[in-house]
Amino acid sequence: MEHDGIISTVDLTKTYGDITAVDHLNLEINKGEIFGLLGPNGAGKTTTILMLMGLTEPTSGSLRVGGYDPMRDALDVKRIVGYMPDNIGFYDDMTGRENLRYTAELNHICGMEAEARIQSLLERVGLAEAADRKVKEYSRGMRQRLGVADVLLKDPKIVILDEPTLGLDPEAAKELLDMIRDMGRKEGKTVLISSHLLLQIQSVCDRVGIFVKGKLIAEGKIKDLAARLSSGCNVLEIKAEPREQLDDAVKSVAGVEDTEVEGDMLLVKGDGENLAPRIATELAARNMALYHMRIREYNLDDIYRKYFQGEEVKQNGISKLQHKK
Repeated sequence: MEHDGIISTVDLTKTYGDITAVDHLNLEINKGEIFGLLGPNGAGKTTTILMLMGLTEPTSGSLRVGGYDPMRDALDVKRIVGYMPDNIGFYDDMTGRENLRYTAELNHICGMEAEARIQSLLERVGLAEAADRKVKEYSRGMRQRLGVADVLLKDPKIVILDEPTLGLDPEAAKELLDMIRDMGRKEGKTVLISSHLLLQIQSVCDRVGIFVKGKLIAEGKIKDLAARLSSGCNVLEIKAEPREQLDDAVKSVAGVEDTEVEGDMLLVKGDGENLAPRIATELAARNMALYHMRIREYNLDDIYRKYFQGEEVKQNGISKLQHKK
């Protein structure tokens, strides 16, 4: 992957009256990268995308997409960006193939070239057999796959997908994510995915940004975000019997920083790789039965929850301070 910014924003802000939808967003997405912009509904993700596409004007700040200013060079941006909104619209009384032909005409792709591209894309997204059926007969998953074909028809450098897996069953979502992965890994396209479905999206993203109330509160590779949460310390999960003796036994081991009960497990904070054999030795010495021990790995849902809760605490503190004033 080349590490040069193809999408960048500097203090990008969008307000609607007293509401700040996007708050001083500083973001850089590299060429050939799959980036996940993640957060709850209403976080400002779609507003950010609309500004990147030149479909709504920023209140302040600046942005570049492929080197262009979307507000001044809207046509240049549209030539290099393929955009699939969260509720993609097609002409229901036209077939899938006819919808793609219409998109081809809009992008000045004509004749045999258009037909060849359309057929190739229909086969790629698994719609070759349904190509000549009217779109009103398509399922949600089929519409999403047709949307991917529609986005790729002009061979864009950048692909922006807003909630692409929303409403899909697990198998359809997996198929769509495989297509997205291929866009980045095999074709070198830059892909920006907006989603609140964290566990689905984490499998394809090179980096993620966590978006809450218009603010980017964390950004990076998932493993790096997880490392920040653990403050350089590993967390061990342990199950052993008798349970009532476990906490005392573990705390007697040198290097243990803290413990916490979670269900039938004891979570142990410290240098996990070095602690594990020491704890196992201690439990064996006390004739305790060890059933489970492993270093916990944070997934994206854990990371999001931790950062989101941290931001909530921070915002509540600011609100209370302002109220006192």
